[in-house]
Amino acid sequence: MERTNADDTGPIHVPFGYVVASEKWRGSELAQGLQGKIKLLFEDCLTPVDFYLSSRSCVLYITEADLVAGNGYRKRLVRVRNSSNLQGIILVEKTQMSEQYFPAVQKFTVLDLGMVLLPVASQMEASRLIIQLVQEQTKEPSKNPFVRKKCTVLSEPSLLRTVQQIPGVGKVKAPLLLQKFPSIQELSNASIHELEQVVGQAVAQQIHTFFTQ
Repeated sequence: MERTNADDTGPIHVPFGYVVASEKWRGSELAQGLQGKIKLLFEDCLTPVDFYLSSRSCVLYITEADLVAGNGYRKRLVRVRNSSNLQGIILVEKTQMSEQYFPAVQKFTVLDLGMVLLPVASQMEASRLIIQLVQEQTKEPSKNPFVRKKCTVLSEPSLLRTVQQIPGVGKVKAPLLLQKFPSIQELSNASIHELEQVVGQAVAQQIHTFFTQ
């Protein structure tokens, strides 16, 4: 499996309908969840990418251990974000142990880097999500809701899930907020007064604090 250029974050050739996985995932629960559902190839030297879904879209997986260990994962995200060749989707293990670290990685990924972040509870849930991504891409790549062109707004499902994670918001208030502020940028720039009109004073203050910490 050869890369199409010398940049180690550049695209590689991925056969149609396959996923190319980093060798480190061989034998993992995630890989076992993929096998039998989609065609899986293992390759060395895929750093910083964990899974290539196509020549231009990839998945970076941040484990519970990565979050607890510190901010080392950030370098991987930045390398993919700075690559003009790749569209990165970030899967983050959000468990009882890693939940306290989740807001930081969410802010860094979504607000600072403008990348798509999807929380998963386990490697098996991640495998199901990757299968969904590949199946959508195989049908018609241009309509894959998770793969987007750079500088466009986040896909609606991931955006909704992201807004739901803001303290005080949840599943009820998130859709209301997105009706008035359809992007993270607009929501983060909204004044407390504007937010109060949608969610009330207390939650408006929580949202404002979240974005200005």
